[in-house]
Amino acid sequence: MNYIKLLNAAFEKFYFDDRLNPTHISLYMALFQEWNSSRFASEMYVNRRDLMLASKIGSKSTYHRCITDLDAWLYLSYFPSNNPYKGSKIKMSIISTCDEPASGQYNPTLEQLAEQYYPRGVPLEGHHPPNNGQVVNQHRPINGQALVSNTNNNKQENSIKQPKGRQAVILFFEEKGFEADEGKKFYEHYADREWQTSDGKPIRDWRSLATNWMDRTELFEEENKSNQKQASQTKDNLRTTKNKDYGQPL
Repeated sequence: MNYIKLLNAAFEKFYFDDRLNPTHISLYMALFQEWNSSRFASEMYVNRRDLMLASKIGSKSTYHRCITDLDAWLYLSYFPSNNPYKGSKIKMSIISTCDEPASGQYNPTLEQLAEQYYPRGVPLEGHHPPNNGQVVNQHRPINGQALVSNTNNNKQENSIKQPKGRQAVILFFEEKGFEADEGKKFYEHYADREWQTSDGKPIRDWRSLATNWMDRTELFEEENKSNQKQASQTKDNLRTTKNKDYGQPL
């Protein structure tokens, strides 16, 4: 395994993948470092706390969302563990670079024939060599003028603004580790609003909105547990087992 080639291939794939956000990339880099530490083993076991610390992800729901997305998008294979003493198993996908030939496709006889009919000093018709010996990326601008890509436009057109029924929302919440009742609350809340935001604008991506709902729900539950703990401690401090006679003068 070549560390530089694997990392460059990953960065190249990040560049053209509009589904990724900074938390996905941060988590992937933390996993890549673990993979490098294990000498690029075919599979490895990771600890969620260590990965969250390395990737600077503070929410467990965000961590699970990102790692399941990376698994769904074929960046890795994720096998969660129910054993608290044994980490989850990860199989990192080997991303090949676009400038490397596919394995098993080299044929010396065909190369000799190609050299005979197309000498190396003569450029092929329709092919333009790069200027100054630099490799020109066919997806990047040559003259410094950035071309407007239609990738984001296609992404917005293909994004699902509204879910296909309540069951689709419930399944999405269950995939992220939440109860079905939470998905019902989300669906009923925005169905009453006709899938519009608080300022009256139509919702562009209900999945992203549902993810934010989950993050807020988890944060609210953690704050609620902390408040209940503080209230119980205050209540215990007010208790007393002594029998006092308040009729006696001080």
